[in-house]
Amino acid sequence: MASRSETPDPVAGPATPNPGTEHYFSEEPTGPEQRRTVAVLLRGREVALQTSNGVFSPRGLDRGTSVLLENVPDPTGAELLDLGCGWGPIALSMAGAAPGARVTAVDVNERSLGLTRDNAASLGLTNVEVLLPERVPAGRRFDTIWSNPPIRIGKQQLHELLLHWLPRLAPGGTAWLVVQKNLGADSLQKWLGAALGAEYAVSRHATDKGFRVLRVGRGS
Repeated sequence: MASRSETPDPVAGPATPNPGTEHYFSEEPTGPEQRRTVAVLLRGREVALQTSNGVFSPRGLDRGTSVLLENVPDPTGAELLDLGCGWGPIALSMAGAAPGARVTAVDVNERSLGLTRDNAASLGLTNVEVLLPERVPAGRRFDTIWSNPPIRIGKQQLHELLLHWLPRLAPGGTAWLVVQKNLGADSLQKWLGAALGAEYAVSRHATDKGFRVLRVGRGS
């Protein structure tokens, strides 16, 4: 789940494997953890956060996540989900924008979970719960989902992932997904509309820097 939908910026490392990103999609990356501190801008707020080898975009905020954060409205509701949290920029942005809500930050990568947990603590964000996917309570429903989804895990696995989590939107809830245009954003939008059915409305919310921001709304 930690994989993402883009070719990262030079500051974030290449899309093809290298020693710093080779296992960012793995549950337990190999090699000792080597943390670094990076300065990032999260929805207008500059903060210092920790990243590490073995996670997605270890050198800073990737372009897709930046596009998502710049183009979505503040999250609404009491239960929020960051699907594929990495080292935490989406979850932290949600938590800061909605201090009264609970943010569930989910990833398969244990190193990512540790970074998100520590970064939330460093910013004093006590409303972030960091969990492996299987630890999320089965009955928990989400009012808002933000995600830079793992396009590169393959179409079938991506579809299974989205069909597991998007139906966990609460009635009236909304999911926002950022997907690189040349990695199939438009075809994914069409597939989501067909696969989720009439209860859901799937639309293109924004286009920015080669990315689409897709909106998935569940009827009330």
